[in-house]
Amino acid sequence: MSDNKLSVISLVSIGQHPSSGRARRAEQDGRAVELGLKLAGDNLSVLHAGEQPEHVSKQTALRSYLGMGLSELTLLEMSSDADAALVIAEHLTDHNNDIILTGVRSESGESSGMLPYLLAEKLGLAMVTSVADILSVDKTNNRAEVLQALPRGQRRKLTVELPFIASVDMAATVGRQSAFGPAKRGDITALESANIDDVQAQSWQVSTAKKRPKRLKIVKAKTAADRFKAATAKASGGGGKVVHGVEESAQAIFDLLVEERMI
Repeated sequence: MSDNKLSVISLVSIGQHPSSGRARRAEQDGRAVELGLKLAGDNLSVLHAGEQPEHVSKQTALRSYLGMGLSELTLLEMSSDADAALVIAEHLTDHNNDIILTGVRSESGESSGMLPYLLAEKLGLAMVTSVADILSVDKTNNRAEVLQALPRGQRRKLTVELPFIASVDMAATVGRQSAFGPAKRGDITALESANIDDVQAQSWQVSTAKKRPKRLKIVKAKTAADRFKAATAKASGGGGKVVHGVEESAQAIFDLLVEERMI
């Protein structure tokens, strides 16, 4: 690959549907692939680290990334007790990638969201979190302009030096629909990796996640009528204000934007 071409790689995982638990294309990883296709087109590399998927649903989940228009996906084979961060970091050391895209966190497994941070530490690269878009890339000056998603719909522009790692947020463009034909025709190339055991995970105790109980509202009413009234009362917003006319409405919107530091 020539020096003028942008080298982008997207790390993908096998997702898990929140209701049925079935394997699927991970939502954030799909958005990362979509962003990678926008930046690099057919030159985008896609990498999945894990065991060879034996179950049909997991194979279908991996091939759904190919169905987005990719001709090849690299499967970095590793055992279930291996440290994914170390295995991927060792593989990426041999590749001069300009931008490494990941999701914020996986939908199955540990789902800690620490993988991009650990990769950035191992590779000595800058890390940008919650990326909504990469606006421009200047290979000549080794810089990129990144749009970062902030709470409450706010956005922030950042200038980052190449190479860097970016975790793609749900605010990014939704991944395109996976086509059945390209998903079947695409190649999954398996590569062997060094078996680096995850020493810390060996001492963990894994248990099924439980929903946190909702805190009940304390009712101080003494009589049954007061308790019934408190239980059936509608929630009221305390900060509302009625505005009339175009000028007053525009001024209210302007004041809100200034308060939120969006302008």
